[in-house]
Amino acid sequence: MASLLSRLAPFVITLRGSKREFRSAERTLARVRREREHPVSFEPPAKLRRTVEITRADAAGWPVFEVTPLEGSAAARAGAAAGAGAATGGGAIYLHGGVYAFEINPVHWTFITKLAVEAGVCVTVPIMPLAPEGTASVVVPTVADIVAKVIERAGAERTSILGDSSGGGMALAVAMVLRDRGIAPFRATVLIAPWLDISGTDPRLAELEPSDPWLAIAGTRAAGALYRAELAETDPRVSPIHGSLDGLGPITMFSGTRDILNADARRLVASAASVGHPLDYHEGAGMIHNYPILPMPEGDAARAIIVGAMLR
Repeated sequence: MASLLSRLAPFVITLRGSKREFRSAERTLARVRREREHPVSFEPPAKLRRTVEITRADAAGWPVFEVTPLEGSAAARAGAAAGAGAATGGGAIYLHGGVYAFEINPVHWTFITKLAVEAGVCVTVPIMPLAPEGTASVVVPTVADIVAKVIERAGAERTSILGDSSGGGMALAVAMVLRDRGIAPFRATVLIAPWLDISGTDPRLAELEPSDPWLAIAGTRAAGALYRAELAETDPRVSPIHGSLDGLGPITMFSGTRDILNADARRLVASAASVGHPLDYHEGAGMIHNYPILPMPEGDAARAIIVGAMLR
C-alpha cells in the first residue's frame, strides 16, 4: 500500500506549479533566463556537515565537491552497523537532475549525503555548467574526464555512477563515453527516473503526461534543445537510449508510473532484455518522477536498493 507521504506528493508538486511551468516552452525558457540572471546557489546546506565532510576542488573550471562520511557521527555509526562503515575506499559520482538547465538543490544534497553515509563511500559531485552555456558536446566529455580521475583513485570495480532525471541520462552517456575510451565498467550504474531520449517523440509520453504532476513534454523539449545544441536528437551523448549497452556492466534503474520518463525507462528495459544486458529494474506503481530521492518511505526503500548495488 502506498504511504501517506507518497499519496500527498503529487498534490505538493502541483501546488508548487512545476507542471504549469513545464506545460509551456515559453514558461520553461523564461525560468532558464531568470536563473541565469539570478543564479541559484549550488552550495550544499551547512547542516549536512554534521554527518559528512564536504570538500571542494575545481576541475576544468567547475566546482567539484566530495562528500565523505564522518567516522564519529551517529549516522556513520549506523552505516557501520549496517555493514558499510565510514568511507570504505570505494568511490561514487552523482550527477544531479534539472532538465540540464536548473541547478542542484537541497533535496539532491540530502540524498547524496545519505548515500555517502549508508554506503560508506566518498561521493564526487561535479557542478556542471547549465544549458544554454553548458552543452552536451562539452559537458559530457568533461564529466567523463572527472569520473576517470575518480576511477584512477578507487578502481572501476569499486566505483559507481549515479544520476537522477537528466543526470540519469548523463550518467548513462558518460558510462558509454568511458567504455569507448577503453575504461573498465563501473561496479554499478544507477539511473533514477532517467531522461534517456531528449527528443520527446515517444508516443507514450503523451499517454503519461495527464497523470504526471511534475513534467510535461513542451518544457522538457525546450530545455533539452538548449542542452543538445548542435548535436542530433539521436546522438547518444544526449539520448543514450540510442547507444550500445555492450561492455557497460550492471545497471540498476528506478521509474514511477506517474512520470512521463517512464516511457524512456521501459524502452531501456526492453533494449537490455533484447541483448541480455544485466538490468535490475524497479517500477514504482503510482509513484511520481524522482520518487527515490524524495523524503518518503518508498524513497527510503529505493535508497536501500541503491546502496546495495553500490556495495555488491
